[in-house]
Amino acid sequence: MTRRKSSKKRIEPAFEKRGGKPPAQRRRTRPKKAKRRGTFGIFGAITYWSLVVALWGGIAATGMVAWYGAKMPSATTWAIPDRPPNVKIVSIDGKLIANRGMTGGEAIGLHEMSPYLPLAVIAIEDRRFHKHFGIDPVGLARAMVHNAVQLRWVQGGSTLTQQLAKNLFLKPDRTIERKLQEVLLALWLEHEYTKDQILEMYLNRVYFGSGSYGAQAAARRYFGKPARDLALSEAALMAGLLKAPSRLSPARDHKAAEERAQIVLAAMREENMIGDREMTAAISTPARKAASYWTGSENYVADRVMADLAGIVGAVREDIIVDTSVDLDLQHVAEKSIRRLIKENREKGRVSQGALVSIDGSGAVRAMVGGHDYADSQFDRASEALRQPGSAFKPFVFQAALESGLSPATIRQDAPVRIGKWKPENYKGKYYGPVTLTTALAKSLNSVSARLVNEIGARAVIETAHRMGIDSKLNRNASIALGTSEVTLIELTTAYTPYANGGYRPPVHFIRRVTTASGKVLYNRPHGGAPQVVRSEIAGMMNMMMAETITHGTARRADFGWPAAGKTGTSQKSRDAWFVGYTANLTTGVWFGNDDGTPMRHVTGGTLPAMAWREFMVAAHNGVAKAPLPGTVIRQPANVAQKPDMPGDNPDRGEITGSTRLVPPADVGVNPQKRDKTTILDIIFGR
Repeated sequence: MTRRKSSKKRIEPAFEKRGGKPPAQRRRTRPKKAKRRGTFGIFGAITYWSLVVALWGGIAATGMVAWYGAKMPSATTWAIPDRPPNVKIVSIDGKLIANRGMTGGEAIGLHEMSPYLPLAVIAIEDRRFHKHFGIDPVGLARAMVHNAVQLRWVQGGSTLTQQLAKNLFLKPDRTIERKLQEVLLALWLEHEYTKDQILEMYLNRVYFGSGSYGAQAAARRYFGKPARDLALSEAALMAGLLKAPSRLSPARDHKAAEERAQIVLAAMREENMIGDREMTAAISTPARKAASYWTGSENYVADRVMADLAGIVGAVREDIIVDTSVDLDLQHVAEKSIRRLIKENREKGRVSQGALVSIDGSGAVRAMVGGHDYADSQFDRASEALRQPGSAFKPFVFQAALESGLSPATIRQDAPVRIGKWKPENYKGKYYGPVTLTTALAKSLNSVSARLVNEIGARAVIETAHRMGIDSKLNRNASIALGTSEVTLIELTTAYTPYANGGYRPPVHFIRRVTTASGKVLYNRPHGGAPQVVRSEIAGMMNMMMAETITHGTARRADFGWPAAGKTGTSQKSRDAWFVGYTANLTTGVWFGNDDGTPMRHVTGGTLPAMAWREFMVAAHNGVAKAPLPGTVIRQPANVAQKPDMPGDNPDRGEITGSTRLVPPADVGVNPQKRDKTTILDIIFGR
């Protein structure tokens, strides 16, 4: 203690002698200096803790990589699969519908491809492909910044090597484990193979849409030529498909594919892969799609199967066989009928397209034709084209009226009507005065349908249509009485199916079973689970009413001697002509029109659609025993006594003469020689 005091006494005079400031004054000047040190101290602390966080983050990341890496097989066992799998699509009796997959085009080397194709893919998918080591921190950071600016996920940071690793080895799960495994596999690929080898494997295995795996298959699919002959514009279009191959496929949306191709060309120019002159020439002469590598309407079915397959079995990793519900013989009957009627009426009727879909009582699609000629257009008008159904929508109006308490014998006035500013008119301005609902539906009287909607409300009609199977948005207005809201052919046909099977709405499907080439079952369509969407007595009334459409109404050309019912529809100015009809065996819908919506000439639902329907149904019911529609009976000869189960002496109650028992629909197969042993009722009720 003594030494410390004496020390202070010696220091202070010495300090003053040197002209320094006393300690008290010096302490007063320290805050400014301390402030400077504090500023640097904050940055120092940030730097320090950033390093600490980075260190521990690196340790955690390393631990995760080690953990998930340890769960993977030894790298010495990793091997590249020989080829992508093939999807063999077969009909209900095992006939080949189509092969989809890599077998559509053989594997080829980079030297056998147009030099533009690899450049285009690198430009749009992975510009730093030749600079990174399998993963690209720079590209990942750039993508994250771009996503943050856009406030949504618009770019990914995966390299071509990572994409190849995912396609070769991994499931499409969005998990941390899968992403880390992808990174490890990408690093392994970069270690084991050259950049050219990786790019070659990628281009031979990647999906280009419309069932085309690999550059060779896609080049032939879209342009009818080998990959080595692709022009710059064609290579850019193919590279652009990789973002969303199913949506951007030129077979489905050529305009969207072309717009994407121009983005690819701009990326190639930005990377100096092409010059201004080449880019200008490519934009001015866009790629022309070949008619088709495949022909035949069964390819509409194959396209639909491929679209549904991913949601059923996930990624396909080995050769598989897809058993469908489609009867290939009936498919060809439908195709020939559509083509013949268009050929005979193209000029005089101004009609260029037609579509047909047929569904049995279990929801199995038996045939689907998506257009006049698949070779000319792969757009599926049966399941993708939204068109106005016209009077073919009226059954849901009349069903809603029956469910509100009216009956087929209820009288309504057929006369000019005004609802607000809307004045619907009957076809050719003809009116019949007081008519029953049965007559009004059979003759497709617009005024009565409009009165019913005004009476029961558009909301009730929309609820009924959606319950029966219409999925498209329906506008809540009075004109819904005349079918002004757009629907697809397959959903309209689906919505008629409950009438044919007694009131049940089964899941509509194409795929029955999926197996591997070795016979392992990957998927079996479950039976049962069809909800009842309309009471059996209401279905019986509707069947009786719509049977009149064929026997005495607008669809007399559809009559082929079987108990059948249905409804015609013709949109304004004959832009669309429909007929959806059914027996206890099948529900079939037919549409004719033009893609650009131009009016047809003298084509209505009761002409070409009814004629095509009849031709198809005659073939479909060849050799099949007649069966009454649910809730109805087959008319007996006069000398045969018949006791009705439910007398129909009270028209106000809407009761009908004859049986209202649920009549079992026909078996799953249409042709008795091909018929499945399981009945539709077994399927519906899960027996």
